Amino acid sequence: MKWVGRILLVLVVLVAGGGAAAYYLLQEPAPDERLVCDYGVYDFPGGAIASVNASSGRQNLRMTSMTGETWFLQPAPGSGDIPTTFTVAPGWTEKVMENVSVTFAPCGEGKLTIAGNLVPGDVGTRRALEMTDVTFESHGQKLFGRLVMPQGDGPVPIAVLVHGSERDSAVVFNRLAYLFPGNGIGVFVYDKRGTGKSEGTYTQDFDLLADDAAAALNKAREMAGARAREVGFQGGSQAGWIEPLAATKTKADFVLVGFGLAASPVDEDRDCVEVDLRDAGYGDDVIAKAHEITDATAVVITSHFTKGYEQLEAVKAKYGSEPWYKVIKGQYTGLMLSYPSLMLRYIAPLFEVGTPYEYDSLPPLKAYDGPELWVLAGQDHLAPDKQTLKVLRELQVDKPQLSVVVFPSADHGILEFERQDGKRVETRFSAGYFDLIVDWIKTRHINVPADSAVVYSAASTDTPPSGDAVMDTP
Repeated sequence: MKWVGRILLVLVVLVAGGGAAAYYLLQEPAPDERLVCDYGVYDFPGGAIASVNASSGRQNLRMTSMTGETWFLQPAPGSGDIPTTFTVAPGWTEKVMENVSVTFAPCGEGKLTIAGNLVPGDVGTRRALEMTDVTFESHGQKLFGRLVMPQGDGPVPIAVLVHGSERDSAVVFNRLAYLFPGNGIGVFVYDKRGTGKSEGTYTQDFDLLADDAAAALNKAREMAGARAREVGFQGGSQAGWIEPLAATKTKADFVLVGFGLAASPVDEDRDCVEVDLRDAGYGDDVIAKAHEITDATAVVITSHFTKGYEQLEAVKAKYGSEPWYKVIKGQYTGLMLSYPSLMLRYIAPLFEVGTPYEYDSLPPLKAYDGPELWVLAGQDHLAPDKQTLKVLRELQVDKPQLSVVVFPSADHGILEFERQDGKRVETRFSAGYFDLIVDWIKTRHINVPADSAVVYSAASTDTPPSGDAVMDTP
């Protein structure tokens, strides 16, 4: 729900300068379509695989290895109007590596050359994949999707990639649209309504988005035909709410959720505020006070900004001078504290996107009985997983096909991070994460490094201590 921050930020812009500038604050710059031929999955000598896709910025790219290492590629100085050589920074650190670059050959050649040591082998060859673009309908709107298949005639599992809360094109930005086919898994990726090339208005209406996801799965099954060994859902973050619900609306052969929640958006905000404060060194006494604040902001936001302002102003007056007050961010509470109630009352409703803030995720979670894997980040500051893990462990008692894996040191996105000036800076994806989700989709087995992940299988519902690995029962 990082979208909330951007939405509330535009309030100031609207008041100061008008809606056009505010609109652009919500968008990533459109990627340069002349670089599309660089996108794909590349094979390197020795068996290494890496994807290349668009990143933030008009001509920036991101390369991601199956090992979890990932690099931000920016056009090298003097590389021209259509850059072919790019500088390299690991993760999201912005630390450009000296004497390291990635150079792409002309489109028809399908090659990239690495100067420096990023992956084993210095020349990558783009894998030929079968890509078919399509539009499909949901609730009268045409949505844009793409079926990406490994070459061949044999049946393969197909993952329908479900969005998080981002407003950007999944067809352009989702790296798994290349990494999965590079590992023998078909993909159906689509731009959710109001994003990319899809019609409609951007929304956080989970029921509507679940209908769209179900329609996407049905279209994927239809297009793949005999090549579809099975078709299921994979997605992260907000997809944790959408996928189980969509699985009650169509036949899903599997559900794979990354860094999602089995709690409501209101719970998410409260838990995020607690993480903010504990990260800053505050204890239970301050957390209890902060809960008074999140209780107040919850009243306002669940009423869709129609009531609760007296309670909100009271807690702002009560705690506004406390040293921990400005530490609060959460999903929406920190921003609501930053703006006058008058502004929230009259302008915030203009940006409502149908979010069911008190959404009950249990009914669809209980209803789906197929193979299901949840992958959680133990240090998630955007979707803290303590409550989610508890709910999933309780569900496992009656759900032998539900497995849970936690990467204890990972943040949202299953991203490892380092702290710089009190902030988290993501450096890479957790080792074993991509192999885990690929292997599970293909075989239903769970194999992860014992020193980097904790596996909770349905065979044993005793929660092991953090850091202990429990292998699943096939």
